[in-house]
Amino acid sequence: MSAYDSIKQGLSEALAYAEGRETGAEVREVAVPMVDVAAIRASTGLSQGAFARSIGVAKGTLLNWEQGRRRPTGPAQVLLAMLAKKPSLVGELLRGR
Repeated sequence: MSAYDSIKQGLSEALAYAEGRETGAEVREVAVPMVDVAAIRASTGLSQGAFARSIGVAKGTLLNWEQGRRRPTGPAQVLLAMLAKKPSLVGELLRGR
């Protein structure tokens, strides 16, 4: 099967699944834990502004997360969960910039 055919099949299965049809595809749900954003930032040693820039969010967004007014979701939640496990990741990734 070519890469094109494989991608086309995957997209067809995703659409069918979204429409509630049986596809035979294996569906896995991944639970991403809630995170303590302030503790994660503190473990990196970065200021709020520097940490916000390092993960690509506005400082106001970070403040809302730290103060519990909002919660990170989607890719931000995944990134923060990774940083909770390995705070040095920010420095390692940014070192080459």
